[in-house]
Amino acid sequence: MLGKHASGLYWMFRHLERSENTARLVEAGFRLALTRAADGDAEWESIVATAGCRDAYLTHNDGFDSASVIDFLLRSRDNPSSVMSVFDAARSNARMVRTALTREVWESVNEGWMTLRSRLAKPVKQGDLPEVLSLIRHQSGLVRGLYHGTMLRNDIFSYARLGTFLERADNTARILDVKYYVLLPSTSFVGSSLDNVQWDMVLRCASAERAFNWLHGGEASPSSIAEFLILEPEMPRSLIYCSDKFVRNLRYLKDAYGGAHMPSLDIALDLRQGLRSQSIDQVFKTGLHEYLTEFLATINSLGRQIETDYRFYE
Repeated sequence: MLGKHASGLYWMFRHLERSENTARLVEAGFRLALTRAADGDAEWESIVATAGCRDAYLTHNDGFDSASVIDFLLRSRDNPSSVMSVFDAARSNARMVRTALTREVWESVNEGWMTLRSRLAKPVKQGDLPEVLSLIRHQSGLVRGLYHGTMLRNDIFSYARLGTFLERADNTARILDVKYYVLLPSTSFVGSSLDNVQWDMVLRCASAERAFNWLHGGEASPSSIAEFLILEPEMPRSLIYCSDKFVRNLRYLKDAYGGAHMPSLDIALDLRQGLRSQSIDQVFKTGLHEYLTEFLATINSLGRQIETDYRFYE
């Protein structure tokens, strides 16, 4: 596989994952704003911060009203992480690696792009927002489902999976981090009904509320939710689950290319071992923010190293 194909597949699936994650964030902001109408702008600000584009947003907007935030996160060409921008990027990468994709996968990406371009041609009204967000998640999920159902389990498949799980881990960590430092107005709210509502929204952002309730019977606390999203090995958006996928796919690539030394695999192994050796009490003792900041720095380093390691795939 050529290095440009590895890069194209990696970023194609990072962008697709990001489009779905952004749709979940907007849905969470919409729900939070409805429950706290008097302070809706603060909730929308937290969503922009979680998406990692607060500075870019403020370059083009003065306040965090719902219409401006929704438009910026879903449609704006000034936002490289907007749903339309990342779906554009996913399609461009898919075109670049088209010969490495099945016909079904390419057509699903192209049709998804055309569908969203039409639906997001105009600003989305709040009354239409749930339907639009569902459509975004559906288009991303359709590509992922066809990819799983039609692609060979080879180097191409592994590289796409790395893109998916790098983006997913980054998103889960950011959601948890912003929860403590943006969503809560003050540490005095910890354990309050407001705190509990916001932690429930964290689960919704990760599409994890039903799975959490299956394991915990609805007994939610900051500690149990953080443990679920960081250390639950059966939760497909948890940090430890994603770290295991990094290791598995990088090991496959190493074996597929003659066992060449891959620094990215070393980083992934260290990351997974660190997660396996931690308890949630140790995480909170260290400080949730500090722990997540270090995790984000590590996966950013992993992502850069994966791109450097393209030479192994040529």
